[in-house]
Amino acid sequence: MANQETPVLSVRNLKQHFKSGWGKNKLVVRAVDGVSFDIYKGEVFSLVGESGCGKTTTGRSIIKLYEPTDGEVYFLGKRITAGYESLKREVKRVRREAKKEILRIKEKGDNDKEAIERIEKARDERIQALKLEIKERKLDYAGKRAVSNIDTLKEQLDNFEAEAREELDALKAEKGEDSDEVAVLVKEQNTKRNQLKKQIKAGKVDPQKEEKQIMKRMQMIFQDPIASLNPRMIVKEIIAEGLRIAGERDDKVLNRRVNEMLETVGLLPEHASRYPHEFSGGQRQRIGIARALAVSPEFIIADEPISALDVSIQAQVMNLLNDLRQEFQITIMFIAHDLSVVKYFSDRIGVMYYGNLVELAPKDELFKNPLHPYTKSLLSAVPAPDPHFERQRTRTAYDPRMHDYSEELPKLHEIKKGHFIMANTAELEEYKKELT
Repeated sequence: MANQETPVLSVRNLKQHFKSGWGKNKLVVRAVDGVSFDIYKGEVFSLVGESGCGKTTTGRSIIKLYEPTDGEVYFLGKRITAGYESLKREVKRVRREAKKEILRIKEKGDNDKEAIERIEKARDERIQALKLEIKERKLDYAGKRAVSNIDTLKEQLDNFEAEAREELDALKAEKGEDSDEVAVLVKEQNTKRNQLKKQIKAGKVDPQKEEKQIMKRMQMIFQDPIASLNPRMIVKEIIAEGLRIAGERDDKVLNRRVNEMLETVGLLPEHASRYPHEFSGGQRQRIGIARALAVSPEFIIADEPISALDVSIQAQVMNLLNDLRQEFQITIMFIAHDLSVVKYFSDRIGVMYYGNLVELAPKDELFKNPLHPYTKSLLSAVPAPDPHFERQRTRTAYDPRMHDYSEELPKLHEIKKGHFIMANTAELEEYKKELT
């Protein structure tokens, strides 16, 4: 059961835009365009939608395979990645507005230097703060925040050394080298110098090691069980690779952990010496799951782990994931387009369309009270194992032109506790009537 007070993952206004071409021919694909949600400890949160809606891109941006265009991702309370496109636009806006204000003052003929200086000072302070935030967001993505802190302290120490030398030379020239004032100043400077050196020493954290410790608690099961496994590595090396990256070097520990993971996913220890091409699709996906579990993660992104498998194998993998979830208390973000599978496996479901989250609700609520027309369209396409029902089933087509957003753009509203929907004010009132 999910703990609703402890978000394992928080996504805030995540955007992932891809650009191609240049000049007038430049094309911007808004694969993910402002997605926000929380995933709580112990739950299975599913993202559903048709192919190309941005589900996989969202997962890859969260786990830092892509650098996001904008937005922030928090994992276990720490910001692990963030985009900065909106901050760059804000820098340009601040400069533009300040320029307009200065021109307005000059056009009046006042030539108020104090007012112009105030505008320029406010502009420079705001731009400096924005650039600092951009730098920090870049460091978050690269996992180098610890380095930036140490660099700042080292810069402070260098500045202190230069200022201390000048101050000491001036006092020696005035009072003499053997004076009591010089001795007191030297003592004060040494105390300050030692404090800065201690801070630098205490802050010497290997940023890559710190990043590995955080990111090994988050793993991903990829969609294609063939492409996601290195064909030149045996299964033992594939599964142990994450452990080696995390710092484990003992071969006995690695062998024991690999054998444990193989048995956990229903394979045998003797499979460890084989290559991926020697296994079936279902077995390869089990190897991918074993690789993800090897480092004991707290959160797993499962990117359509069963879409490339036969129906009988799909059931085996789904049951395996369900058992592993209960046994290891793992939080899962499950990406899929098969709503019948999602209904069986999920606690909450988010529906994506063209890079936006159009509806989000607990599983039972979403299937009982679907509100957004796209959600209804998806549900109408779910096949039922009843030929008589299938002959009479009517499918609902979704046309995005049915929405009129010319006057007011939509945003995500909580229409009912835990039930969110993308709508503007007029649509929200209609959805409330439908819900009651």
